[in-house]
Amino acid sequence: MISLRRSRLFQTAVPAHPSYAAGVRRMVAAHLTLWGLTTILDDVVLATDELFANAVRHTGAVPTDTIAVSLECFDRELRVSLADPSPTRPLPRTADGAAESGRGLSIVAALADDWGTDPPDPGDMGKKVWFSLAVREPT
Repeated sequence: MISLRRSRLFQTAVPAHPSYAAGVRRMVAAHLTLWGLTTILDDVVLATDELFANAVRHTGAVPTDTIAVSLECFDRELRVSLADPSPTRPLPRTADGAAESGRGLSIVAALADDWGTDPPDPGDMGKKVWFSLAVREPT
């Protein structure tokens, strides 16, 4: 078990293409397992997958663009952020019962303790969309 008192960081960038979604899910699951955060693994993987799908589908990204994925665990909180090339902030939608899409941000909001957007890192274009979850040491 890795102490939650130490900060942990994992960062990667993947092509903005739907075929990379499974790899993103595996990377997130592997790092949460390594860090001993298996109690929140399913929620984090699902929320990350939703944000990755949104970044690929709704930002105008092309496969030559990348989506930066960052996991950071510090002070008993896990924060996941995805940076994409679009400056347009995501807006939650209300999907009717028959809609096949439009629930991604609602799913993220239901799973996470908090979520939002940040400006890009200096020198980058676009934005970051993030969510956070509280974590605790297993008993």
